[in-house]
Formats: sequence, C-alpha cells, structure tokens
Amino acid sequence: MSRHVVVTGAGSGIGRQTAVRFAGLGCRLTLVDINAAQLQAASDECARSGAKEVRAVVSDLRTPDGPEDMVAEAWAVAPVDVLVNSAGVYPATPFLSLDADSWDSVLHLNTRAPLLATVALARRAVESGRRASVVNISSGAALRARPGAAPYSTSKAALEMVTKASALELGPYGIRVNAVAPGFVTVNSTANPVTEEYAAAVSGNPLGRRGEPDDIARAVVWIAGEEAAWITGETLRVDGGSSAGAMNLPLHWTPRSMSESGSRDN
Repeated sequence: MSRHVVVTGAGSGIGRQTAVRFAGLGCRLTLVDINAAQLQAASDECARSGAKEVRAVVSDLRTPDGPEDMVAEAWAVAPVDVLVNSAGVYPATPFLSLDADSWDSVLHLNTRAPLLATVALARRAVESGRRASVVNISSGAALRARPGAAPYSTSKAALEMVTKASALELGPYGIRVNAVAPGFVTVNSTANPVTEEYAAAVSGNPLGRRGEPDDIARAVVWIAGEEAAWITGETLRVDGGSSAGAMNLPLHWTPRSMSESGSRDN
C-alpha cells in the first residue's frame, strides 16, 4: 500500500525535492505551499516522477487554523502516513529593527505551524490507531546565531525542542517525530534570497561543497521510513560536516619541530 505523504513548503527548494523523492517511490502526495504557481509546477513534476496521486493545497500556514485545516483536508482523502514540515522563512532583520510583527511572522511559520500540524496529525492517527512519521526541517542556525537572524535561529532551536517533546509524548502511540537540519543548501529561493557573499561565508565545510536540495531530500525519505523505525526525537544534521567545527580558523600555533609538537601535546 502506498504511503500518503504531506509536504509543506513543497513549491520550491528542499520541500519540492523531497516531494519528488517520495513521488519516485509511488507515494500518494498532498503538497502544500502559499505560492500557487510554484506549487502547480511541483505537482506536475511529482506526477511525472511516479506519484500515485498528487493533490495541491494552497495554504498560509501562519494563520492559527492553517495547519489544522491542511491536515483535515489531506486526511479526508486518505489517512496521512508521513508529514514533512518544510515550509519556512529566513528574513534578514537587524536586531535593533525587530518588532513584534517581524518576530511573530517567523516564529508562527517556522515553529508554531509544524507544532500545530503535528498535533492535528497525531490526534487523527491516535484516534484511528495508526502509526505515522513526522519530519521537521530545522537548520544549522539552531546551534549558531547569525547577524540578522535572531528570529530564524530561535525558531529552529525551538523547533528542535518541539521535535524532542512531541517524540516523547507521541512515541507510545507509534508516532515518530524527527528533524533534519541542513547546512547551507543552494535553493535559489525568491522568498528567502541570499547574497553570494553570505553563501560563501556560511558554506565552508569538510566535504568542500555546498549542499543541494536532494542531499536533504534523501535524508528526509530515509528517516521517515522503516529503515529508521527505531529512531525518534533526533535531529539528523546533513551539512557536509560544518557542525563538526570551524573550518576557517588557522592553527592556534605553528610547531617549529616534531619534538616541540610532541612536548606541547604532552
């Protein structure tokens, strides 16, 4: 039986490529985005990629009822097996320019919407005695603050705790909740544009290349599936190793000889 997968933020970038990956597995898809034109293009690509069925839902998940309505509409078609919360915004707002509206707009979409969507799914899954899997898309920014990204970094740090808390309470019902945290990924987003200067500054990593949406999509499909059946409450960092440490620092000292190096190490 093909799984029913709901992907938010499916119109572009990581969300779209994740949807295409699930389509290639013959899944039934409900794709959600606020941009109708991009959503239709993604739906068409998923249909060509082998999806059993594709439904497009245009929705603003920042509204209080948006996540509940989205899940209700998807569940009315077929019970939902996988929910991928990929919709998000990444505005650049200097700290001294922050106000309540600019803060809330980020937290409502990046943190509250995944939480409420997970609650809506879990209520239905528990009532019907079904298992389910939720994957939240976090970010390396959850671990490191960046100039102009106080709301974003906070939203992703909070999302990782939402992942843990929901996994703890929903595990007994057979509902797994995990997160995937990308490093810098080239998505060419019109909603979340970045300069090349910024991209170069944040994309250094041990593997020596920037991420692509499919790097993240493969991880999402894996952790949502049965091969990861005993994993819940985890954040999988798919970042080329950038979270392992700082790549741009020089040696803290330069040894003059091997003997000196050995003596200092001891």
